[in-house]
Amino acid sequence: MRQVPGAPRWLGLAGVLPQLACLAYVWSGDGEWVDSARIAGGLYAGLILSFLGGTWWGIAAAAPAAEGRGVLGWVWVAAVLPSLVAFGAGLWWLARPEQPQPALAVLAFGLLASPLVDRRLATMALAPRWWTGLRWPLSMMLGLATLAIAVR
Repeated sequence: MRQVPGAPRWLGLAGVLPQLACLAYVWSGDGEWVDSARIAGGLYAGLILSFLGGTWWGIAAAAPAAEGRGVLGWVWVAAVLPSLVAFGAGLWWLARPEQPQPALAVLAFGLLASPLVDRRLATMALAPRWWTGLRWPLSMMLGLATLAIAVR
């Protein structure tokens, strides 16, 4: 993360704090608010996953080759998938509120897999050079925290 400019680094790390707070509360086992913290963690994971898709959409739209389908076709698909995954996980959770673990696990694995798209964008020189240096640690922290919320 040393090559990442200050603002994206510190704001990115600040973006992990809500999930870590939810994780701490869920693992504390402190009574009636544990379920609310689990729900908040799931909502936050879905929000961040959708946000990542939005960043990929913006990167694709800004690319010089964006007008044609060609080499960027996969990016448009990848950009929409996170929102669809988050929506599907949310529907599962609504249908089975007593079993949030599968929905949380899907969100966690979506976050953990997201750096693969970021890496490909970087190798295509569509993302800044420091992009993967930011995205890998943030995705790992968020994904693992979400998975830890799921198993508790």
